Amino acid sequence: MACLSYQTCALMSSSSSSTPTCHLRVRANTVVPGASSKKTRGLRRLNAVAETSVMEVVELKKGIAELYDESSGLWEDIWGDHMHHGFYDPNADVSVSAPDHRAAQIRMIDEVLLFAGISEEAPIRGPKNVVDVGCGIGGSSRYLAGKYGANCKGITLSPVQARRANALADAQGLANKASFQVADALDQPFSDGQFDLVWSMESGEHMPDKAKFVNELVRVAAPGATIILVTWCHRDLGASEKALKPEEKRLLDKICSAFYLPAWCSTADYVQLLQSLSLQDIKAEDWSPYVAPFWPAVIRSALTWKGFTSLLRSGTKTIKGALAMPLMIQGFKKDLIKYSVITCRKPE
Repeated sequence: MACLSYQTCALMSSSSSSTPTCHLRVRANTVVPGASSKKTRGLRRLNAVAETSVMEVVELKKGIAELYDESSGLWEDIWGDHMHHGFYDPNADVSVSAPDHRAAQIRMIDEVLLFAGISEEAPIRGPKNVVDVGCGIGGSSRYLAGKYGANCKGITLSPVQARRANALADAQGLANKASFQVADALDQPFSDGQFDLVWSMESGEHMPDKAKFVNELVRVAAPGATIILVTWCHRDLGASEKALKPEEKRLLDKICSAFYLPAWCSTADYVQLLQSLSLQDIKAEDWSPYVAPFWPAVIRSALTWKGFTSLLRSGTKTIKGALAMPLMIQGFKKDLIKYSVITCRKPE
């Protein structure tokens, strides 16, 4: 079986620019013959050290926080509470209305819960304590609190998002069920085994150390807890490949620069990390066909008068991100970018 690379990213900054540039550094792993080779490769990826200096990681986190400080108000004004893709039927009409797109975002949450085997029998068998890792303005947490009566805690790097998420929880009568704070997903301010549902909706792509990220998700999960990771990945490597093609790396590099992302990894890399931690019931699927209408719809919303004028007022980081949106469409069409849904359960 081919060895999959674990990729990390160096964020190179200069005195003339604070914009991160993502350089993919591929660690080639030695395949150990025999039945234990798969486990060995997973452990090596798990123990891989992210090739980023402390200062580079600080600059990345600063860029992420500032991007979402700038853009979250614009996003909420046009798209509402949920800062993630919607779930659409294949070949759905991309010209549906804004309420339909918002309904698709809610549907995404429900489809992910169904895929993970989370019971609809709320609140008897639903989750009781939820952590929302990379919570945005708290849309998922408030939805889960309302659906299951769960106690939800969300973390984000953006002070603007945390304040807004708490304000919305208060306005919706959920302040006693959903709370939000500024915290690092790689060093979460929670005790071991605190949550029976660990939820990460489109935040993993921002993590500079994927192994540490996964370890933190597992650490805060209670025995028997469900872990849900929905994230952008690059395609799995073929049997004869050691790395992505140069043109694929260049495309992802441009997206990294615009959205403050470190290097991407594949779905298979995540699965092997989870396997190396002896997690159970690991499932992973590519839902790219179900999110295809999303980016064209976001671009169209930016081209309306309201979207365009709001974008101009939002700030340079938001504008740069908007200009990179066609690159996401290109990546999906080339089968380079995958919308990965990964779930597992921590052993009892």
